[in-house]
Amino acid sequence: MAIFEYILMGFLIVCAISVSFSKNLLNSILIFMSYSLVMSIIWILLESPDLAITEAAVGAGVTSVLFFVTLKKIHALGDEETENDDE
Repeated sequence: MAIFEYILMGFLIVCAISVSFSKNLLNSILIFMSYSLVMSIIWILLESPDLAITEAAVGAGVTSVLFFVTLKKIHALGDEETENDDE
């Protein structure tokens, strides 16, 4: 079980570093969602299901939806695709 926990911790570190180096906003949001889901698994392993449910609902759910809505409002989702097509 300890090996699984180390793998999850390593994945958290990789997610945190890759979000800071990602240039695509959509990829950053998806990495953030995976970070929150892994963090909720870690909360389950630490026998804290209330925090795990909160992390999954707020971190991966509500916050990610707000990020997607914000990207749609500022037209960042469609602009990235058209910029790639122009090149």
